[in-house]
Amino acid sequence: MKRMLNDPATFREEMIEGFVAAYGRYLRRVPGASGVMAAGSPVRGKVSVLIGGGSGHYPAFCGMVGPGFADGAVIGDIFASPSGEQVYRCTKALDGGAGVLLSYGNYAGDVLNFDAAQERCRAGGMDVRTVLVTDDVASSPKGKESERRGVAGDFYVFKVAGAAAARGDDLDGVEEAARKANAGTRSMGIALAGCTLPGQSEPLFTVEEGRMEVGMGVHGEPGVRSSEFLPASGIAEILVETVLADAPENAGSRAAVMLNGLGSTTYEELFVLFREVNRLLGESGVEPHEPLVGELVTSLDMAGCSLTLMWLDDELQELHDAPAATPAFARGGVDLPGGAGGEAPVSAAAPAVAGTPVAVTDELTESGVVARDALVRASEALEAAEEELGRLDAAAGDGDHGAGMVRGMRAAVEAASGAGGAAGPVLARAGAAFSESAGGASGALYGAWISALGQSLGDGEPEAEDVYRAFESALETLQRIGGAEPGDKTMIDALDPFVRVLGEAVKDNPSLPDAWQAALPAAEKGVEDTAGMVSRRGRSSKLGERSRGHKDPGAASMYLVLRAAGEALSEARQP
Repeated sequence: MKRMLNDPATFREEMIEGFVAAYGRYLRRVPGASGVMAAGSPVRGKVSVLIGGGSGHYPAFCGMVGPGFADGAVIGDIFASPSGEQVYRCTKALDGGAGVLLSYGNYAGDVLNFDAAQERCRAGGMDVRTVLVTDDVASSPKGKESERRGVAGDFYVFKVAGAAAARGDDLDGVEEAARKANAGTRSMGIALAGCTLPGQSEPLFTVEEGRMEVGMGVHGEPGVRSSEFLPASGIAEILVETVLADAPENAGSRAAVMLNGLGSTTYEELFVLFREVNRLLGESGVEPHEPLVGELVTSLDMAGCSLTLMWLDDELQELHDAPAATPAFARGGVDLPGGAGGEAPVSAAAPAVAGTPVAVTDELTESGVVARDALVRASEALEAAEEELGRLDAAAGDGDHGAGMVRGMRAAVEAASGAGGAAGPVLARAGAAFSESAGGASGALYGAWISALGQSLGDGEPEAEDVYRAFESALETLQRIGGAEPGDKTMIDALDPFVRVLGEAVKDNPSLPDAWQAALPAAEKGVEDTAGMVSRRGRSSKLGERSRGHKDPGAASMYLVLRAAGEALSEARQP
């Protein structure tokens, strides 16, 4: 796959710079953050709407920023959520004193990072609310709407929220309008071919000849089931029948309708398909209101489409029809604020690291050197396994786990080497840097885990028992944040058995390197065992039995990190 890029590692940053250069009349860069904000924002006394998620979905998310739509967007790497720090900085920048509504698709990484930022903002006195978009009918059955992921329905929910804020609603009113829009929105998608990440040569999934993927995800996930390939009329029947069967109670007959291309399906094909969709909706008694046909929420170069309906009442129709002006969407006459372009001031300086500070000295202590060396070795191991980790992730996810881990661990090594101290301060710095650079669910979870290790170890020179207790505490933190248990097919399945055996080994042998080596086989077995599991957490959980048959990438990377740390411990013991 040939792409016009320089370096996959800098793709997001260069994309944002080019986007702002092209559309500075609409928006500007949030200083110090991977985000953009509407020109003239924040407006004092007006609610701001901040949307966001990973790159790879343009026009979502930055193309939807402007008057009458979102006030800002925070942008993660390809298919990866932005970090909690990035969300925090963008939220602070958009605070006009009336509160900020956060809205994004219901994905584990986004929830972890946006929630962390929301709590920090609330602790500082800001009124911040969240409305998750949960429109994908393929991802959870009727009656479990809150567990669904967000796909192209993002567009309608963001538009309604932005219009409510623009007409002067308070934060309660904006939140209520967004929730109402989400409750009335349903989507279903079909993929004809998978998408390919920048820098990769193969797509995240392949579709067999004569087949198509039904109920795919916008982060490059395959469908929840495979079906024979059908002509446009047959595809339209699947989309319309599935969405209408899931219509909310008392839905009525009016609906905003969007037929969304995923990246490489031509507009001409979409118009052929919409001819069939429009006919079927009419036969079903649904009146399409101002249909949209085109690319609104894409998935890089995925071939396929999604159908979204938002059932309307008078209020939702008013907000849907309200004027807006963004780089990717315009409706009615909207004057752009003067002075667009450049950077906007941030309302308050955003501290780089949250949590309890630990002491830092100019020189690394003995344990600090071991911790730094463990991170260096882990970085090397992850770089060597980047392609394999991506392959494991692509089997039921978005294929970015290897790249994210490499980004995060490189940043962790840099932070660990930037100052002195014992193992505790070194790991605390490293964890914060990991989370900031990696993004996504893994970034938030790994960063929190490494930071928790550092906080638990503190400033002293730890003994073997101290290290075990720190691992035990950090495991509890990881499970509390991520909500995963052993058997859910996550990194916990490698870490939990390692910690249990490490505790037993430390009791029998006070030598930490020996105890560590005794515990590693348990972690390795935990990774192998995940191949037979069905995922119960994260994006891959939406695939049910289709998630079985491959090792979990998070567990695999956890084992690599633990093994690398063991090598550093053994080397430090040698005279």
